[in-house]
Amino acid sequence: MFRGGSSVKLDAKGRLALPTRYRGLITERFDGRLVLTVHVDGCLLLYPQPEWEDIELQLIRTPNQDRRTRDMQRMLVGYATEVEMDGNGRILIAPRLRDFAGLEKGVSLVGVGKKFEIWNEETWEHIGSGWMGAHEEKDGAPHPLETLTL
Repeated sequence: MFRGGSSVKLDAKGRLALPTRYRGLITERFDGRLVLTVHVDGCLLLYPQPEWEDIELQLIRTPNQDRRTRDMQRMLVGYATEVEMDGNGRILIAPRLRDFAGLEKGVSLVGVGKKFEIWNEETWEHIGSGWMGAHEEKDGAPHPLETLTL
């Protein structure tokens, strides 16, 4: 499981160095093989390749009679890019993926269970500063996650 956030920098070639605490796990369990794709929220998703293959299979098997499903299949599978972690723990993010997420030098890498989200650092800071009030239910009922005892 990936958890926690890190501020990282993209180098001039568009490479992102993964935090050292994850490098061994990614090398040992996934042979350094990962898949990058886009998310509707404007970030990139980074999956270990076996995790991505399960998701991709589900996406492809989902009936796509409605446009929303077709669009999701097109975007997630169409942007999916295999990447391999190099000996220095870096992955190369293709220009079209960097453009999609507005990635520049400062990047936030956020562990979310079986994947990472990769955000433009300023966008992530904006989301973090406003998340409490942004998701209130219109009917006044608490959001299901608000009932968790943390």
